[in-house]
Amino acid sequence: QVTLVESGGGLVQPGGSLRLSCAASGSIFSFTDMGWYRQAPGKQREWVAQITSHGITNYVRSVKGRFTISRDDAKNTVYLQMNSLNSEDTGVYYCNRAGAIPWAWGQGTQVTVSS
Repeated sequence: QVTLVESGGGLVQPGGSLRLSCAASGSIFSFTDMGWYRQAPGKQREWVAQITSHGITNYVRSVKGRFTISRDDAKNTVYLQMNSLNSEDTGVYYCNRAGAIPWAWGQGTQVTVSS
């Protein structure tokens, strides 16, 4: 069983930046494609970005050029650098594996973009 713990969220003004982290337990992390997802108020959870075990990245169009996903396999951690944030980025952010049946979801980390 893999445990996911997201952190790094907070309140930020439009145009600001945040860096999210997701620590995963278990020894299979380095072999796993990982993704970030978010759930805005009143909406379904959506995929935001992913990084393969080989470091290939992909993003939803709305964040391309603003967000950067990365990973540190030695730390079993995946990151999401978010720049030029706007109100539409508000939501709870989660990490999980990509392209496969998800593990149990973590608690997520709240990101609020507001002036």
